[in-house]
Amino acid sequence: MKKLSSSQVRQMFLDFFKEKGHTVEPSASLIPKDDPTLLWINSGVATMKKYFDGSEVPSNPRLTSSQKSIRTNDIENVGKTARHQTLFEMLGNFSVGDYFKKEVIPWAYELLTSPKWFGWDPNNLYVTVYPDDEETKKLWLKVGIDPDHIVPAEDNFWDIGQGPSGPNSEIFYDRGEKYDDLAPDDPENYPGGENERYLEVWNIVFSQYNHTPEGTYEPLPRKNIDTGMGLERVVSIFQDAPTNFETDLFMPIIKKTEELSNGKKYGGNREEDVPFKVIADHIRAITFAIGDGALPSNEGRGYVIRRLIRRATVNGHELGINDAFLYKLVPVVGKIMQAYYPDVLEQSDYIQKIVKNEEERFNATLNDGLRLLNDIIANTKKDSKKEISGKDAFKLYDTYGFPLELTEEYAGNEGVKVDEEGFDAEMQKQQNRARNARGSKKSMKVQRDLLLDIKTPSEYVGYNQLTVDATKLDDIIADEKLVNSVAPSEGEVELIFDKTPFYAEMGGQVADTGKIYNQNGDEVAEVEDVQKAPNGQNLHTVKVIRDLKKGEQYKLVVDRSFHERVENNHTATHLLDQALRNVLGGHTQQAGSLVRPDYLRFDFTHFGRVTDDELQKVEDMVNEKIFASIPVQTVVTDQKTGKKMGAIALFDAKYGDEVRVVKIDDFSIEFCGGDHVKNTNQLGLFKIVSETGVGSGVRRIEAVTSKDAFDLLNDEERMLKEIGKTVKASTTDETPGRVKQLQAQIKDLESRQESLETKLANQEATDIFNNVQNINGVTLIAGSLKNANMNQLRELADSWRDKRASDVLVLGTGTDDKANLLVAVSEDQVKSGIKAGDLIKSISKYINGGGGGRPNMAQAGGKNPAGIEDALEAAKAWIEERK
Repeated sequence: MKKLSSSQVRQMFLDFFKEKGHTVEPSASLIPKDDPTLLWINSGVATMKKYFDGSEVPSNPRLTSSQKSIRTNDIENVGKTARHQTLFEMLGNFSVGDYFKKEVIPWAYELLTSPKWFGWDPNNLYVTVYPDDEETKKLWLKVGIDPDHIVPAEDNFWDIGQGPSGPNSEIFYDRGEKYDDLAPDDPENYPGGENERYLEVWNIVFSQYNHTPEGTYEPLPRKNIDTGMGLERVVSIFQDAPTNFETDLFMPIIKKTEELSNGKKYGGNREEDVPFKVIADHIRAITFAIGDGALPSNEGRGYVIRRLIRRATVNGHELGINDAFLYKLVPVVGKIMQAYYPDVLEQSDYIQKIVKNEEERFNATLNDGLRLLNDIIANTKKDSKKEISGKDAFKLYDTYGFPLELTEEYAGNEGVKVDEEGFDAEMQKQQNRARNARGSKKSMKVQRDLLLDIKTPSEYVGYNQLTVDATKLDDIIADEKLVNSVAPSEGEVELIFDKTPFYAEMGGQVADTGKIYNQNGDEVAEVEDVQKAPNGQNLHTVKVIRDLKKGEQYKLVVDRSFHERVENNHTATHLLDQALRNVLGGHTQQAGSLVRPDYLRFDFTHFGRVTDDELQKVEDMVNEKIFASIPVQTVVTDQKTGKKMGAIALFDAKYGDEVRVVKIDDFSIEFCGGDHVKNTNQLGLFKIVSETGVGSGVRRIEAVTSKDAFDLLNDEERMLKEIGKTVKASTTDETPGRVKQLQAQIKDLESRQESLETKLANQEATDIFNNVQNINGVTLIAGSLKNANMNQLRELADSWRDKRASDVLVLGTGTDDKANLLVAVSEDQVKSGIKAGDLIKSISKYINGGGGGRPNMAQAGGKNPAGIEDALEAAKAWIEERK
């Protein structure tokens, strides 16, 4: 067996398929683009959907990649099994309507067994096949697989519902008897069973059917190949590692974790190794996810990152690491992956900053969680069932990041069980909510075969001209059929011309609109939308006004006003992009954009709100470039030259061999296929309208240019004048000062009011404090105040504590439809079992509210002031019951 590093294995796979005529696709961002069905890129084929569903035709139908992926559906198994990972690399080769079984099976065998490549012993290979797929079985026999090593498997059929489907064949490697963890006669001791000996390394999917809505399986017009090989698993074979974790992909992280722990060592005990494995796995996923632009938050991808950080932190505590430490592992991940992912190490400082900040925040939360868990255990021990509810266990998991097994371990030490079924039910509810939030769209469309077959060339000339006097109508599509002519009765149809000035929606820029005329000057159609066809032509969706005929010449006229306003806003996004990088830092990346004629929308990654001062700097910087009248240059070149020029490329965009570089002096240089102004002075003015968060560490700026910016400023000036009149300012310059004066007066009046209310409350409290009741040896002060708020109740509680006026204090106050209760308990009574939190929960129902707090102080709010007196009486009864 060859001894290969993970980098060598990855490169060998890609080199093999490159020799077979495949284009090596770079690993795409973990954040899916234009795919609401996916939270993360979770496989190699996930980045190829646009090719397999026919929405885009690849320049080469043979593709290969090593794609980083994230899956968190089995997160609880990470660290406990040999193979589960949240982040992994999927090696794959893909055929989009090109080769099929008779090519891919011999290639797979060659890669695995040839001394030039993997050089594995063929006797160690087993394959599974779909029982009805005789062709695949014959091909495996033909290349040399032992007949006894071909295993039929009923579940070897890839099917996700409606869409492409087909049989698949899995390849297993026999690791030998030393990896036997089952008896020879165990029913799971076979390739495909649950065992450690036979390791699945490759899955080849033969996508040849369309699963129709009616439930039938129709042959696809173009058969496809989709394969997936887990890099981590393959490396474990080359490095003879018992699990994926003993490979060079994980061991440097584990060794660094050993250094950070209090003398704990990896490898001595399988159970004690689990925290090391969880930390090593999770920090890889955390590092790559943040590097691709996701940030910790309470929803979507951000929630996944936050959960991974919390889970790893809890496991760090199990190793005796009580301070922030995960961030120190980020550079280790970067060095391991540097050969193929150099950007991780380049972004190391930024990623460390995000991780450390999140760790430090969670360490405080973790202590709160432990306190809550201890309270739950104490209350549960009083229950005859001695079982923590599934709801409480899930709250610990969801709010504080406590894995179920950690709660079970803590509770078990106290003789308390956990309702696992109830926990699973709560987990299922959450998963259903997440699934519904992503929508019910199918994950892969069926090929639109008609468009795939249209290969007549079409040239876009809109960069330089918005009117084409004579262009030939090459194709008319009506009701998904190619026709030679169309009448107004058809309504909407799709047209392809040999050249067009109409921009097809792409890169955030909306499509052009306009008119189509015949050679007599009559309007024959209105262009409503333009999209890219799979083979690159601009596909015009039009409303037919007069007859159209294939092969005839037409005049195409773009709506110039619409187009020029879009150009203004598109150029503004380039200026805004660079200004944000300059002001906020190099970590900022574009995360999406929309360029319309009336406004622009720009999404970007950033880990906090952009301050007003920062926004002003950005806006000033953009306007400075507009007022400088800088020529906007466009250079058509190749990618390599463009990158040498310093052009910025979007991480999730795909560029062809020939690219357009849009250059605005040395300030902004970007790859872009969109339309732009000739000079920045055409923008006139730039004004930011809003800055908001859109989740998962992504911020959004909306802005306007030119006349729209002028109109916005005019509206704001009119508003300022109206405010000036209201506050009786002589001029608009005086308005801010006048507003500040009024605010100061209001603050002074509020302060006086509060002072008077406090005096009244103190007078009422004096009477209440003089009325001390004794209930079975516990002294109680209880009463309601008419002129108080919650702040004043808390101040009275502090005074009560200083005076040691009684053992228990219960106060209430109410106005209109609002009621407040406060309970304070002396430390001696807390020790004897009277806790403020328990008492407030018992009496808050009388004011139709709820609350909680610490054992010595708790408060509640409600909507029934009339119930305050009943609550005070209930407090007396509650104390009597406990004494």
